[in-house]
Amino acid sequence: MHETGAITPYIDVAQLVLYAFWIFFAGLILHLILESKREGFPLITAREGERLEGILPMPSPKTFILSTGETRTVPRLEPEELVNAVQTQGFEGAPWVPLGNPMIDGLGPAAYAMRAETPELTYHGEPRTVPIRIASDHWVAEEDPDPRGLEVIAADKLVAGIVSDIWVDRAELSIRYLEVAPPDPAARHVIVPAELIRSGGGVIKLACVTAAQLAAAPFPASPDFVTMREEDRIQAYFASGHLYAFPSREEPLI
Repeated sequence: MHETGAITPYIDVAQLVLYAFWIFFAGLILHLILESKREGFPLITAREGERLEGILPMPSPKTFILSTGETRTVPRLEPEELVNAVQTQGFEGAPWVPLGNPMIDGLGPAAYAMRAETPELTYHGEPRTVPIRIASDHWVAEEDPDPRGLEVIAADKLVAGIVSDIWVDRAELSIRYLEVAPPDPAARHVIVPAELIRSGGGVIKLACVTAAQLAAAPFPASPDFVTMREEDRIQAYFASGHLYAFPSREEPLI
């Protein structure tokens, strides 16, 4: 005879644990779906003024304290972005055709996020990505080639300028950009992502943009640091050149 109040002889504990896990997992999925809607929702569609919340309602507002001491409450109603393009057909998912320069208008691979107009900071509160002339505690190792003073050859085989400085990431101890001075002394300097350059034969080769496109590239407002939004825009501009630099690159290979 079993004592009164016993559980295991009458109830399948393993089954109860399984049901509890299912309930927990379903709750976890719902929680993650709601938390994922704090940015990008309500979803903007091609129809003017239309915003969609999705299958679940919007989560309750939550306020975060940023490292700068500022606060950010999400979700929030994001402003609609103006896109200089038209759709080939009148339905969602139809291809978009650029009306202007897609590299500047931020279309396709040139799209960038509207991040903060402040520089990313190190643990010590200094701008993270700066030229070596500012980060005097960084230098090029003697056994490595120094790109400063080398000519930059663009995708159209023209000299786009000369490397005037190196921008380094203080947190990662790596080269992030090469600063290029155009042939025209009065022209502004631009910074080129280091991942997109190739060096060899005493020159720097840049296959993603032409010389004219490099001269028209976005550039940091400050000569001493780059903001997060500027970084996204610069990276997107040069990367999109692999598709938009020449009309032939937009066509199929076969």
